[in-house]
Amino acid sequence: MITIDQLKDVKDRVAALERYLDIDNKQIQLEEEQLRTQAPGFWDDAKKAEAQMKKVKDIQKWIEGYKEVKTLTDELELAVDFYKDQLVTEEEIDTDYQKAMNAIEELELKNMLRSDSDQMDCILKINSGAGGTESQDWASMLMRMYMRYAETQGYKVTITDLQEGDEAGIKSVTMNIEGTYAYGYLKGENGVHRLVRVSPYNAQGKRMTSFASVFAAPLVDDSIEVNIDNARISWDTFRSGGAGGQNVNKVESGVRLRYQYKDPYTGEEEEILIENTETRDQPHNRENALRHLRSILYNKELQHRMEEQAKVEAGKKKIEWGSQIRSYVFDDRRVKDHRTGYQTSDVNGVMDGKIEGFIKAYLMEFSDQEN
Repeated sequence: MITIDQLKDVKDRVAALERYLDIDNKQIQLEEEQLRTQAPGFWDDAKKAEAQMKKVKDIQKWIEGYKEVKTLTDELELAVDFYKDQLVTEEEIDTDYQKAMNAIEELELKNMLRSDSDQMDCILKINSGAGGTESQDWASMLMRMYMRYAETQGYKVTITDLQEGDEAGIKSVTMNIEGTYAYGYLKGENGVHRLVRVSPYNAQGKRMTSFASVFAAPLVDDSIEVNIDNARISWDTFRSGGAGGQNVNKVESGVRLRYQYKDPYTGEEEEILIENTETRDQPHNRENALRHLRSILYNKELQHRMEEQAKVEAGKKKIEWGSQIRSYVFDDRRVKDHRTGYQTSDVNGVMDGKIEGFIKAYLMEFSDQEN
């Protein structure tokens, strides 16, 4: 049975959400944006019309999300009153409380994702570290973990490039994860993931440590302006490997894009290499490779802004992109995030895609730093 303080906490958080989300203003904004969709010739420019409809739907989602938490909170308060008259049980009140809390926490989490990039789809790349088969197996386990997470969120996953391991696992994989707030939720996965386990590939049954790196970036579309110097692009084509029927080793449908990137802030140069073997259509693979290049360049600009913000806000914990972020210790049944301190003993659940706890802990600690 919940306490009066718990009920008060629920009501206070809902009231806070109403203020943060500025629901009254959003109602007015929704009416104005809906009026624009009724203008004569609205659908003459399909791209512009779709962008406007998306704006309307985005505002509606915030309003509907708030209405849901408000309704659940009102129902909880009513149930507490009914309990006094013995019309409901303690178990029913606890169930209503859990429903309200889940809805509130979900909306609070979305409220942390305020930047434009947070709402975008995500490009996720996993690379195995040094260590041969063991690391390649670990990379494939991470690939499965993210695919299972995406599945539970209702996201669409497309593998755009996959390099199989020598004996087992994978050397690398690039995936497009498409869905609302996909990048916002997965941006905190950037960095090195460390596995400690008794390796099935070690005859002595020794405990081994493996590493794999994860790179997440917003998957940008044509509506995002990114400056690409075409003179710095070069292309190679190659025959796609793997199970592909008669087409494999006959048609050079795979593409390799090389971009000589020069950092506009530091002057440092590096080569960005992107391979795409998603389809058997070379022009389509070229388009996908260019889209990934735009995503990488856009992400570099985001990182620069974050670093500048971290300098300004001295004393806040800096996010070290590319550093070791999480350890998965199978024998001790422990997965721990080194940035937030969040950990769980549900190793199997995590490897099955239950990473919401890590995502929430990251956003709770770093969302203000990023916006």
